[in-house]
Amino acid sequence: MHISKKSSTFVAIFDEMKTFLFILALVTTFAGRVVDQQGAPIPYATVYPEIAPEWGTATNNDGYFSFEANLPPDSRVVFSYIGYQKKVVLARDITGEIVLIEQPIALQETVVAAKKSKQRNKRKQMATLLHAVYVQLEKDFPHDNSRYTVVSDVRMSSDNSPWGMEQMIADIVVLPEQAKEGRDSVQFQGRYCKRFFDARKRAQADSILAGQALERMEQKSAPKGAPANMLRRAANAVDSGVVVHSALFAIGNMRYDFEQAMTDTKHWTVSNESEGETVLTHTESISKYLGCFKMTFQRHYIVDSHTYAVRRFSEHAEVKVTIPFGIKLNKDQLQMLNLVNMSEQQIEKFRLKRLRGAVDLNTIYQRQDGHVYTQEKNMICNAFIVGSKNTEIPLQIKATQRVTELETSGVKPLRRSQITRRVKREIVEIY
Repeated sequence: MHISKKSSTFVAIFDEMKTFLFILALVTTFAGRVVDQQGAPIPYATVYPEIAPEWGTATNNDGYFSFEANLPPDSRVVFSYIGYQKKVVLARDITGEIVLIEQPIALQETVVAAKKSKQRNKRKQMATLLHAVYVQLEKDFPHDNSRYTVVSDVRMSSDNSPWGMEQMIADIVVLPEQAKEGRDSVQFQGRYCKRFFDARKRAQADSILAGQALERMEQKSAPKGAPANMLRRAANAVDSGVVVHSALFAIGNMRYDFEQAMTDTKHWTVSNESEGETVLTHTESISKYLGCFKMTFQRHYIVDSHTYAVRRFSEHAEVKVTIPFGIKLNKDQLQMLNLVNMSEQQIEKFRLKRLRGAVDLNTIYQRQDGHVYTQEKNMICNAFIVGSKNTEIPLQIKATQRVTELETSGVKPLRRSQITRRVKREIVEIY
């Protein structure tokens, strides 16, 4: 029987429609609540399917979540929040409450363990130990390009009151042979991005995070009479190289910092932990500008006591900045203070006089193809800015990057157009 070209086209379209309707019928709503061991809700916890992180969501202030996806029953769904053990649940088992178990980040355990050892703290013995670790670092860490796909979360709060989270799925290419001053060259390309906001904070944060208030955009940049959705699209189209997401993978370059500090044996201490691990700690202090800028930091290298391979790396830094006469922040910086509930009058009079904060950074490694690669990075930043009349504003950032895919063979550098491509933020209000 002869079938005309027109009929065959119709059949193909009909088949595609049947496939689409079949897939649509399989879309399921997954919902529940994420709590800690005491039953308290965990706000802004991350929830996403391993096979498609872009379908994920975040819990609201009461710990509830809901997302729609077409997932096979045996698909794995990840639940995570910094300071808690990651939990993986099969899609078919997502019902009721998901309990996360508290697990302090590696740094807190390391600081307790890193005490001076009188027996092994002699400089010659220390130099020998550091050299052994360095030799193993050169063997373990690859000199070829590698490509990571990560799920990166940045949570923001003030005075323990969360106001938003941004999640980005991104590709990161590490180019060791293109390093400058011994540092790896890190390229960052965002794929998908979602911003989760408490509905009450949405009006304030919608434009501030884009670096320019909608009102000023309306007055200066947008065409006269531009519709609100055009303004909103402009505010949400932020470059993919957003500071925290892209910087987190690049900071704490353990191999480079170790090489620079290993000759300074007097600032090293060593201690032994259980399970065959040894902790090497390097402490350093910096003071500049007649003491107006002070910084102290400790780097902790948790190594295998037998092979000297680095298993984890942690860094703790504290910064204090004093500005003798204070400085007036610019309009965009002052707008950011809206997020911490400062009144317009306070903002106008605010003059920055002091800044202090502490940053904890942790890196966990994985082994693949005979080399060591990053598996996860965590960061907690607690900061305080002090203004006129000792007005003190607490700010907190918690960030997590988890590697979902790793490519180690034939990886090519990203093109400039890929790195600079702008990634549209999808705004998600949580209630």
